[in-house]
Amino acid sequence: MKSRLIATVLMSFGLSLMMSCWVTFINLGLTEAFLGQWMAAFRLAWPAAAVLAFLLGPPVNRATAFLAGKLP
Repeated sequence: MKSRLIATVLMSFGLSLMMSCWVTFINLGLTEAFLGQWMAAFRLAWPAAAVLAFLLGPPVNRATAFLAGKLP
């Protein structure tokens, strides 16, 4: 459970950081407001991403095992 929580936090952090950067850049371009808007978007995105990643982790792992033909 500890490693699942750590993996969830790290993965959701990285993905939220990069995706909020990308979407903010698409919407605003590289303006003076970019950094502030990006951080505001990231602060909202990370908790949601962490909860979703934690809840969706087991079903995604099962689906991956099924699709890869690794189920018993």
